[in-house]
Parts: sequence; structure tokens; C-alpha cells
Amino acid sequence: MRIATWNINSAKARQARLIEWLDRAEPDVVCLQETKLSDEAFLELFDEDLFRRGYRAAHHGDGRWNGVAILSRGTLDDVVRGLPGGPGFPDPEPRAIAATCDGVRVWSLYIPNGRAVDDPHYAYKLTWLAVLRDVVAAEAAHGPLLALGDFNIAPTDVDVWDLAQFEGSTHVTPAERAALAEILGVPLVDVLRARWPEDIVYTYWDYRQLAFPKNNGMRIDLTLATPDVAERVRAVWVDRAARKGTGTSDHAPVVVDLDHAPDGDVGPMVPPPSARTSSGRASSRASSASAAGAPRQP
Repeated sequence: MRIATWNINSAKARQARLIEWLDRAEPDVVCLQETKLSDEAFLELFDEDLFRRGYRAAHHGDGRWNGVAILSRGTLDDVVRGLPGGPGFPDPEPRAIAATCDGVRVWSLYIPNGRAVDDPHYAYKLTWLAVLRDVVAAEAAHGPLLALGDFNIAPTDVDVWDLAQFEGSTHVTPAERAALAEILGVPLVDVLRARWPEDIVYTYWDYRQLAFPKNNGMRIDLTLATPDVAERVRAVWVDRAARKGTGTSDHAPVVVDLDHAPDGDVGPMVPPPSARTSSGRASSRASSASAAGAPRQP
């Protein structure tokens, strides 16, 4: 089973890019964030394209800034929309959706940004993460689970291109990282970092200041798994090809394959960046660059 997460940053604006990517990458399960569509609008926009490709879809959105979805070519059972018991700002927002896909409980998550450390949204973010920890812990006790999505947290300093640029900002504060550590303590495994413990890996690059070609990014889109699922992982990579060109999201998909390792092992960013970062750190090693989204090996 190939599972991916992607903050699409407007499913309507990225419709053609998403369909093109589904055909290339061939994921079995896709978690989307920031769709910015209502449930009705999402189904109207994608229903035929997804049906033709064998996907069922569950969406949770109100047409504004949030919105999450799960697409599955297998089962899509026991759907839960929203974070049970989660806080609102002031009302609960469509930032979480869960479904059971071929025996694995899958959560598509769009954690609040936090905005600034002195903003009420930051306290909201920390409370939201605490509730998520409890929800995930309860579900993980009953079977295999994946929590995927845009966490809006860089887990460690190595997950940020230049920490000095974020001094005093959200995404890197000790409180946010402590909240993430409590979720990992469920326990969950950060499967990308487990596979690529020392590599520079980013999933998000700002649209401004040539951040993507300079590889000035952050790793904030995470793939967390219970140990039984993590043991099945054969490959995990960031599909940078989906970030290239015009009309793209500012995030790239993260892909986890539980069955096959394209070209033996692919990652961590495919294709790899070609230049050093402005901080002088070397870019990720070039490994099997052509294999991103490659069809499954027989």
C-alpha cells in the first residue's frame, strides 16, 4: 500500500496538478490538507476524476481556509470528520478527518499554524495538539495507525534551512516541539526521519525569494506511524517534482510505501536539490532521482 500526504493549498487551484500527480505517483491512499472547499464543492469538482481512477473520497471542509480529505482505492470505512473533543477558534474547524483504509487507521491532519507566540492562535495550536495526542493514543491502542499531514512544526533544528530566520517565531518553539514529542510518545514513529536520519529533507518552501530553487525549506509535513506500521515501510520520500513549475502548492507530497521500494530505495527528496543552501549545508544526496512516483515493481 502506497500512502501519501499533501498540503494542496487550494484543491480548486491545484485540480489539474493533483490529477496529474495521482496518475504519475499511483498512491493507494492520499491525505490532503488545506483544500479550501466545502464538502459539496470538493465532490462536485473531483467526483468524476476520482471515480475513473478507482478512488473513494471523504472530505471535511467549509469552503474557507482549511479543509482535509482522504482518498482511497481500497476501503474507506468508519469515517470521522473533525477532531473529537477538539477546541475551536472560536468554533471547531475542519482540520482533521480519519478513515480505516485496508485495515490501517489513517488521519489526515492540518494542525493550526499558531501565527505568533503572543497570538491566541498559538495557545489554540497547543491545545489542539494535546487533544490530538489523546485521540491518537486511544485509537492506536486498538490497531495500526498513521497520522499524516501538515503539522506546522519542524521537529528539530535540522528540519529548518536556517534557524536564525525563525528566531522568536512559531513552528520551532520548545512548546510546539514538546507537544509533538508527546504525540510521538504514544508511541508513533516519524518514518521519514527513521529512514533518513541524517539527511537534509524539506517538504515546504515559501513562494518568495526563490526559496524552492535555493532549497530554503522546512520539514513540517509529517508521516507518523505506530510501530507495527513503521516496520512495514519499504520506502519513504518527498516528491519534489510536484513542487516544480508554475501553479504548484508551496508543499510537496510525502510518500510512504508499505510494500515496495522503487529502485531498491528512493529518497529522501526526489529529485534531489541541485544547489547548496544559503547556509552552506550540502543538499540531500542524489539517489534514484527518476524513481519518484514510479509505478510499483512487480
